[in-house]
Amino acid sequence: MTILLFMNYCECLGHVAHGKSTLVKSISGVQTVRFKNELVRNITIKLGYANAKIYKCNGANHEAPGSYRSFSSNMQDSFSCAEPGCSGEYQLLRHISFVDCPGHDILMATMLNGAAIMDAAVLLIAGNESCPQPQTSEHLAAIEIMKLNHIIILQNKIDLVKESAARDQYREIRAFVQGTVAEKAPVVPISAQLKYNIDVVCQYLVEKIPIPVRDFSSAPRLIVIRSFDVNKPGCEVEDLKGGVAGGSILRGVLLVGQQIEIRPGIVTKDTHGLLRCQPILSTVISLYTEKNDLQYAVPGGLIGVGTRIDPTLCRADRMVGQVMGSVGTLPAIYVEMEISYFLLRRLLGVRTEGDSKGAKVSKLVKGESIKVNIGSLSEGARVTAVRADLAKIALTSPVCTEAGGRFAKEFLSNRLLTNNFKIDHLFELVISINDLL
Repeated sequence: MTILLFMNYCECLGHVAHGKSTLVKSISGVQTVRFKNELVRNITIKLGYANAKIYKCNGANHEAPGSYRSFSSNMQDSFSCAEPGCSGEYQLLRHISFVDCPGHDILMATMLNGAAIMDAAVLLIAGNESCPQPQTSEHLAAIEIMKLNHIIILQNKIDLVKESAARDQYREIRAFVQGTVAEKAPVVPISAQLKYNIDVVCQYLVEKIPIPVRDFSSAPRLIVIRSFDVNKPGCEVEDLKGGVAGGSILRGVLLVGQQIEIRPGIVTKDTHGLLRCQPILSTVISLYTEKNDLQYAVPGGLIGVGTRIDPTLCRADRMVGQVMGSVGTLPAIYVEMEISYFLLRRLLGVRTEGDSKGAKVSKLVKGESIKVNIGSLSEGARVTAVRADLAKIALTSPVCTEAGGRFAKEFLSNRLLTNNFKIDHLFELVISINDLL
């Protein structure tokens, strides 16, 4: 049995082709680009996941940062140092779960889905391009919106530029993050491809990113950010396995054999055109984190939950945005909500010439179509009423959430924009718990 402790979630952000997937592979040894269309186009489209362990050698002659190393999550917790003349041992310091986010502008909603569960962020900036690039600005805004205070900036591809150019870009980076949540973040020059300064990155991940306080006593709640059908074509009926939901436990402890409920569940319409939600009840059959088989899972890691759910319901990320927990403990389901919000002053995610600023952001108007990201759910919505900094929105699909939560939104037009919202009131319950159980 494997027990995961000292775990952080860390999100890799940055513009397209700035080296996010390469960095994750350099630290964890895991290739996060796995799907056929991703491999053909050589880009990240879906959220990629990888777990890594960070170690430090306790040998007297092995000084930091060279004493820090990272390995895949199935590495043993301690082993002898192989450096000549060093008699020390590598001791496990930290588990890190990485979420590799896509950098393309059209995949901004996917990036926000990953940001919903993060403790910290790694912002990559390519050394051979000017700073900032469009999605660099957009991702930094998302970091501020999601209240991520622990940030490390990596100046990647340092092997492709001269020292003078790298110093000039360092000053550009500092000017870019001035006045933001990343103003005091360290800037580390690296080459993810050649693994230059990866040991420094490991040291910063351990020393600069604290382990947040976790809630182990509450009823378990997991936010689903991926789902799979693990059965291969032609599989015999007796060999069929239930669907797998992948995500992060927000609080509580999830056990193998535990009865679980998933909301909103199966959404249908009745004869009158009204939405009805049927929560899914099932049992936890297995718990995995990459190749590690778990008997129970706690907050602080990306977990795969094997269930008895019909695999067709989990195929191709169909359960993304759902919430999993103990039966009868999850929040209610809603299709309308009242929110308080603030708008960014300038339009992000578009390239501007020279020192020109992006266009100003227009105010929300009644009848406007938007896309909202609530937890890991990315769904369309329509503004039904606006008053000062309050708005009422109607979702196209139900959501399981609670008052006081934070989420982000994008306009469903050619304006790529991220704004911040706080849920004030929830109303129009789709169907009550007692009616369903």
